[in-house]
Amino acid sequence: MLDQPTTPKLIYPDTPSLDKRSRYLRKLVLRAMIGGGRGHPGSALSLIEILRTLYDDILDIKADKPDWNKRDRCILSKGHGCLALYAILADKDFFPVTELDNFCHFDSILGGHPERGKIPGVEASTGALGHGLSIGVGHAIAAKLQNRKSRSVVVMGDGEINEGSVWEAAMTASKHRLDNLIAVIDYNKLQSYGPTKQVMDMEPMADKWQAFGFTVLQVDGHNVAELKKAFKKPPKKNRPTAVICHTIKGKGLPPAENNPTWHHKSRITDEQFKQLHQALEEN
Repeated sequence: MLDQPTTPKLIYPDTPSLDKRSRYLRKLVLRAMIGGGRGHPGSALSLIEILRTLYDDILDIKADKPDWNKRDRCILSKGHGCLALYAILADKDFFPVTELDNFCHFDSILGGHPERGKIPGVEASTGALGHGLSIGVGHAIAAKLQNRKSRSVVVMGDGEINEGSVWEAAMTASKHRLDNLIAVIDYNKLQSYGPTKQVMDMEPMADKWQAFGFTVLQVDGHNVAELKKAFKKPPKKNRPTAVICHTIKGKGLPPAENNPTWHHKSRITDEQFKQLHQALEEN
């Protein structure tokens, strides 16, 4: 029998100001947007500290051997947030930073959604939402069968978990006792055209994941110290983990913060890009 679901008490700390590394990674996102003239800035900027912490401190990966069999698998299920993933993969030398300038060009490896087999370091082709957790469950089961210590980390959007396939995967993860699986929810509370509370209210979020057999942690998704502590916490035996990251959509760019019109942008003028860069310098 599963533990009785209880919602953890959540304390909202003051999110630290963006440090030099967080600003740098956001500048890489803007660089790609300038190169391609488009992108999903709001969806990417809420992810920066989550992906930064995973790739800096948690994942066992090798940029020079992206298909190393014993690596941890990190899947960005909310594929439209790929600018954040591209920024961190370039920073980690999976491909040259200059490739960001070719984002969405006809001959570029970097498209509007990440593609497995085309971009070094990308574990799954995502964009059709709701599939990443199922793929992550498959990786976690494979690691168990092969006696590997590899972990499977799946980063999802809060709008994405409207999809029923997410909850089928959650049931499967619990059934197979996948304590090597971490489901990460980028809970910025906005989806493509409005607040998640209005589109499809997912509260009580923590209780849902607990009811599906997950150990649930809640953190400030822009606080690197909190994220590191959560991701490093040893999992409960035979139970998958869900980390609910409370974030701000468009974090770091005042015009984009909590603004659903910045879910996707195109035709941004040079003057607007200049203003965005200035905002990052002042943050």
